[in-house]
Amino acid sequence: MTRVCISSTGLYVPPHIISNAELVQAFNAYADLDNADHATEIAAGSRVAVPQSSVEFIEKASGIQQRYVVEKAGVLDPTRMRPRLAPRADTELSLMAEISVAAAQDALQRAGKTAADVDGVICAAANMQRAYPAMAVEIQAALGVQGFGFDMNVACSSSTFAIEMAANAVKCGSARAILVVNPEITSPHLAWKDRDCHFIFGDVCTAILIERLDNAPAGAFEILGTQLKTMFSNSIRNNAGFMSRAEDRNPEDRDQLFYQEGRKVFKEVCPMAAEHMAKHLATHQLAPANVRRFWLHQANLSMNHLIARKLLGRDATAQEAPVILNEFANTASAGSIIAFHRHHDDIAAGEVGMICSFGAGYSIGSALLRRL
Repeated sequence: MTRVCISSTGLYVPPHIISNAELVQAFNAYADLDNADHATEIAAGSRVAVPQSSVEFIEKASGIQQRYVVEKAGVLDPTRMRPRLAPRADTELSLMAEISVAAAQDALQRAGKTAADVDGVICAAANMQRAYPAMAVEIQAALGVQGFGFDMNVACSSSTFAIEMAANAVKCGSARAILVVNPEITSPHLAWKDRDCHFIFGDVCTAILIERLDNAPAGAFEILGTQLKTMFSNSIRNNAGFMSRAEDRNPEDRDQLFYQEGRKVFKEVCPMAAEHMAKHLATHQLAPANVRRFWLHQANLSMNHLIARKLLGRDATAQEAPVILNEFANTASAGSIIAFHRHHDDIAAGEVGMICSFGAGYSIGSALLRRL
């Protein structure tokens, strides 16, 4: 069977930064307004006051220091608390396609390739801008890729699940190369009015060029193997969908946005992720100590520390498990790919690394790589 590699990655970073201090100022202003509007119910005990947030709370809870967003003013408006995005005509390139094209072109340029070298596009993300036409087909057309495109969603594991789909297509000969794009516009689905999660997400887009090894540039990463696992859980959920309108749901209802049972997720996902990676490595006769670098999903700093500790039996160094969470926040499926994109140049030929993402579902995906 054809050997397959990751030839390059690309990254699109939105133009706006929201610091924790800015976010806290806006949130606390919103809390003051909401508490004033409901002072009577709060005094009567029929309503709980919205608590204040703080920079210290955010950084202790998550390790996040800032986030990039596609639109900033709406998020920081205490009377709105969500991005203000202008609708685009059907004849215009959609926002999700626009940032995907930028990331994909970055990946192609880094590999010295063009759209003519690619046969397919997979758009893999936690949220899709619309139901149809598929985002991937629009991105494919905008890039000028001849072949096919399709969307897939496995929440924060979408990138690693798509890596397996792309690698298998190349292995079996149905494509020479496939671009996986992860346009994560998370700010519209974040509950910015919820103190427990208002700081979690940021916007970004990553791209991964997966192709035949014999077509790859020097320094590519061979995909030695991929492994996927899912187990149903309601602990991370978003109920927004095409049936919400028929159910007479208010788009502002809390369950129409991201919500999670954070402590439960932490306790359940950390051991699952560590066990998953250890078992994947064992199928290749490798131990965690043989791995030069782990590029982990970037959801929470304490989660990453605990997972690495369970894997290695000690705290991981910043070189062994690099963190980009402080700069980007949780970017859903793109997080582990940003970590790889930013922290792979120093991997020597023959050294191995593992990309691993985990999230709602529960879902866990891993890709074992070797530098050529």
